[in-house]
Amino acid sequence: MKELWIEIDESFSHKTKKTLIKSATHFCDAILVGSQDLENAKQAGVKIAAGSGDCDINVLEFFDESKAKELKEKGKTVAARVTVKGRQDEKAVAEAVGSCDYLILDCPDWKIIPLENVIAMTRGKTKLLAKVSCAKDAKLALKTLEVGADGVVLKTSSLQELAETATAIKRQAPTIQLVLAKVVQLKQIGTGARVCIDTCDLMKPGEGILAGCQSSGLFLVQAEVHESPYVETRPFRVNVGPVSLYALSSLSQTRYLSELKAGDNVLIVDRGGKSRQTHVGRVKIEWRPMLLIEAEYEGRTIKTIVQNAETIRLVTREGSKSVAELGAGDEVLVYMTEGGGRHFGTLVKEEMVIER
Repeated sequence: MKELWIEIDESFSHKTKKTLIKSATHFCDAILVGSQDLENAKQAGVKIAAGSGDCDINVLEFFDESKAKELKEKGKTVAARVTVKGRQDEKAVAEAVGSCDYLILDCPDWKIIPLENVIAMTRGKTKLLAKVSCAKDAKLALKTLEVGADGVVLKTSSLQELAETATAIKRQAPTIQLVLAKVVQLKQIGTGARVCIDTCDLMKPGEGILAGCQSSGLFLVQAEVHESPYVETRPFRVNVGPVSLYALSSLSQTRYLSELKAGDNVLIVDRGGKSRQTHVGRVKIEWRPMLLIEAEYEGRTIKTIVQNAETIRLVTREGSKSVAELGAGDEVLVYMTEGGGRHFGTLVKEEMVIER
């Protein structure tokens, strides 16, 4: 699990400090404070990291091997700040590996390459926390070199940045509850504008995008990963359906397929409900023959429309099934949500809406 620390700067106002410390109770694994805020931070009920005093994690302002050894012999958890401005600083990091429980890395100039080098150096030996000032930088640090840093130390006075960073860290692999819906009807409906979403990721069998005619019932459409004698696999692509369909772009938001464009977020989901965020590489719209699929789950009827072709497959509990072979009585995986309207993709439970 990735860790989130919040650093409370002594220059922040008393009100800002109080708000951040209170929020840390819900969002953070540790609070990094100076001596004057130590007692107030203890009220949050999470680990306290500080340079002195009674704390859970002792933080060295720079790596001192003898000091680190002394603290470790006393059974203390030790963190050391390291700043990398050049290759010579990376050597200092190498010396600290294994001597400290945590390294708090600050890369004030180049952000990516030094972090990649340090991740490779520290992996499995010391927990690496990247110092960041916003959620955007936190996301970058958590994905650098694929494995990412072990966490971040966020220094900000913004509660919004704290909340967004917490979301990025704590929801690395959110799980969506998928259920089996029974197909009751299929109908060819002629030609329509069909959307293929090419992502910036690679998918495997059982993974795809959730989409449907109603925002409250979305079908898991598999990526083009199934071997075929006629076309090559394209594991980055999902042939989703017509431009009017809803697609799940995050845990809390849907987008019309017509809205999506290169750089936008979209959610990849597997048959177990595990999901991950990726980005759209491009959207390809072409006119193709379409097929309406209607299914039922606990008395509720949901629908989707897909291109009528053998390469389009819906995900099942054990595998996937081509829509060309789909028949009444077959069961496919869907995501059912509570009813309500959608305002720019966000659920409004209280709004009454009829979708059919």
